[in-house]
Amino acid sequence: MSNNPDIANPARTQAILNTYHLSAKKSLGQNFLTDLNILNNIVEAADITDEDNVIEIGPGIGALTEQLAKKAHKVVAFEIDQNLLPVLDETLSPYDNIKIINQDILKANLPQIVEQEFESNKSLKVVANLPYYITTPIILDLLKNPVEFDTIVVMMQKEVAKRITANPDNKDYGSLSIIVQEMKQAEIAFEVPRTAFVPQPNVDSAIVKLSNEATFAIEPFDQSKFFGFVRGCFMHRRKSFWNNLLGIFGKDPEVKQKITAVLDEVKVSPSIRSEQLTIEQFIVLCNAFHRAGLV
Repeated sequence: MSNNPDIANPARTQAILNTYHLSAKKSLGQNFLTDLNILNNIVEAADITDEDNVIEIGPGIGALTEQLAKKAHKVVAFEIDQNLLPVLDETLSPYDNIKIINQDILKANLPQIVEQEFESNKSLKVVANLPYYITTPIILDLLKNPVEFDTIVVMMQKEVAKRITANPDNKDYGSLSIIVQEMKQAEIAFEVPRTAFVPQPNVDSAIVKLSNEATFAIEPFDQSKFFGFVRGCFMHRRKSFWNNLLGIFGKDPEVKQKITAVLDEVKVSPSIRSEQLTIEQFIVLCNAFHRAGLV
């Protein structure tokens, strides 16, 4: 191991940035985390041990990567910014259990990479400080991926974290809450102040932990059709559920008749608002509309 202080040490971070003439790229949502306690708390929230393989997204200069490598069996980090490759090569040189892949995680063939890079007898976790401008697409992509992750622990904008973990009858509850929680149990592990970063972002952050499969009495007949249905139900938040359904299915008299029949069958009032419905109710409704030939 190196005698250098940890990468996240503020003086070391600044020295690395100076040496490589780096500044955070706004276009890539870069902010460098310089609080070792927070990094350790992230690793702890993911419960990383030497029995775990870890995928990281956006390692930056390697602050979180380093802490993960100290605990994990192996870390594979996806870095889109080519300028950071020589930096990571140097900062992470003391560790032999890290592989950096210069690729956009959204374009990567994850099943293939997982098979090539990891032993299958270890659990697989995702731990990352996500670029805020692309948080939602990355999370949805990970959830839909055929690769199964034991735990996903990611830092994101606090507002997005509140939306992902929200319950019904809450202003933050919407399609994102339902889509994520239908698949995983979601919780905010802890919040992160903007002062923990260089440069300071304009927003506060939070660590979200997605773990275990969500358990509902029934499942959607088709996952992607369910996602589309839920999104449609929240197209116009201020409108009644009935009006959102007309927006999805159309206003043809025969269609209206079918919608009415389904709502009667599942005992949901047409005047209710979408945010008042539970995830299980959305699954029941989606399946019922499918049987009625609408979804």
